[in-house]
Amino acid sequence: MEDSRKDHSFKKGLAAGILLAVLAFGITGCAAAYTFPRLFGGGRTKEEEQIDAKLEELNQYIDQYYLFDYEEENLENGIYKGMMAGLGDLYTGYYTPEEYASFMETSNGSYSGIGAMLSQDYNTGIITVVRAFEGSPAAEAGMQTDDILYKVKGEEVTGKDLSLVVTDLKGEEGTDVELSILRGTDVMDLTITRRNIEVPTVESRMVEGEIGYIAITEFDDVTDEQFFAALDALEAQGMKKLIIDLRDNGGGLVDVTCAILDRLLPEGLIVYTEDKYGNRQEEKSDAENYFGGEMAVLVNGNSASASEIFAGAIKDYGVGTLIGTQTFGKGIVQSLFPLSDGSAIKITVSRYYTPEGNNIHEVGIEPDIVLEPAEDSEDDVQLLKAIEVLR
Repeated sequence: MEDSRKDHSFKKGLAAGILLAVLAFGITGCAAAYTFPRLFGGGRTKEEEQIDAKLEELNQYIDQYYLFDYEEENLENGIYKGMMAGLGDLYTGYYTPEEYASFMETSNGSYSGIGAMLSQDYNTGIITVVRAFEGSPAAEAGMQTDDILYKVKGEEVTGKDLSLVVTDLKGEEGTDVELSILRGTDVMDLTITRRNIEVPTVESRMVEGEIGYIAITEFDDVTDEQFFAALDALEAQGMKKLIIDLRDNGGGLVDVTCAILDRLLPEGLIVYTEDKYGNRQEEKSDAENYFGGEMAVLVNGNSASASEIFAGAIKDYGVGTLIGTQTFGKGIVQSLFPLSDGSAIKITVSRYYTPEGNNIHEVGIEPDIVLEPAEDSEDDVQLLKAIEVLR
């Protein structure tokens, strides 16, 4: 499930005027005569007239020569998607009403799908399996960590908006989805039956003495409540020091991330964003329920976005030791803007900065203790190092 992977807005209402930009194409008539209306009144510009004329020219060729049947709705959606894709930003895109509704399902921690967490490389567009949840349809079908998702429903997905790929993987419980994965040089075709997935976003346990452990797989609507419950339960068991595992956490909701950090940081700035106009928005901790114990945070190359906000704040305040490998490096924020017809757009609207003013986009965060996982051992050497540090 991803979210990847969802990358929701830092705050609602950021640059709401951006919404107007996608209203540039209008549809009239059953022959798909696409026009480019002027947004703010007045006469049409030469550029708008040229776009209008070219769309009409394309439409004439389609009507006269295109061999196959097609849906007018798909042609219309293709214009909107193409406009957003033309920005050249992997994180910006257009969602049809159906795609948007499906996309929003994942934020409440429950959905019907295959039960796999995915990550996407910003530079290559390659989508990789971070983990297949235990007991999920994906795990039962043999999907493994580091598998590359190659095709979904017969279409290659490299470079496609990850959120839309996830939408294709989801569907009605009991239905099948066909996909292909790359494992090394081998292509494997899988047919997976969708089931209702309860996303396990938080796992916790005592690991040694007064040391507790909480793993956060992603930051969804349910994650802050799950984290607080886990923290309270561990403290009731005598926990004084805490390991937080953000390895393979691709991000999620920034407000949820900040709510958790509010429990872990002293009073002060958590993160701030700046948009294209230099407008700054800040999230702060009031330290009302400040944990205050020693911490270690585990990260790796799949720790991205909201996870890096988390790790960056912990590092800047010096309240915890970061252990693992360089994080992913996604220091930009997207906002979702619903449109009047039930569709939506997701647009990159700002950069985020750690409390000390660092933007880590395409750079990542270097841990305090750089430690690769042990390939020749079943031991979790990064976790063992965290326990050693907190002793």
